[in-house]
Amino acid sequence: MAVSLVGLSACANLPPRNSSNICEIFREKDDWYQATLAASRRWGVPIAVQMSIIQQESSFVADAEPPRPTILGFIPWFRSSSAYGYPQAQDGTWDDYQRQTGNSWADREDFADSCDFVAWYCATSNRKLGIPFNDAKNLYLAYHEGHGGYMRQNYQNKRWLLNTAQKVDQRAWMYDTQLATCRQELESEN
Repeated sequence: MAVSLVGLSACANLPPRNSSNICEIFREKDDWYQATLAASRRWGVPIAVQMSIIQQESSFVADAEPPRPTILGFIPWFRSSSAYGYPQAQDGTWDDYQRQTGNSWADREDFADSCDFVAWYCATSNRKLGIPFNDAKNLYLAYHEGHGGYMRQNYQNKRWLLNTAQKVDQRAWMYDTQLATCRQELESEN
């Protein structure tokens, strides 16, 4: 019995089979739509923007971490960042989120908490930097570079990051278009 419960738990944390279709994601992960909807209602950030950022950051892997470099090709070394979980939130920013929202039990491996974090961060970017909620490209740049880095335009010399932000924006538009075709179905199921 314990072995089968562990197996079920492991399956629950697997990323969705088709991360390029938001309707299929929400059909497969039946509590994810409610999580993104709750975060959207709380912070004003569209579901498609949240999902596109999370897909970019972790590919929907619950315990994602930056790669661990090695010395001499085999000795594990320290990771370059404390980024962790679905949102790839760093320790300090996650601590700020927990303190500011009062959600001290939030967990970066919990999808609902991660959606709320991403939406909170984007809402903060909107308030501090004036980035519109539907501007996934600039919301992602602020998410990746931090608010100070965004204001200093650190991203201007990072062609790879500008390309990634463009992909996040395109994915958000694609997700939003897809969501329009299945939102009514998802609403009726929940």
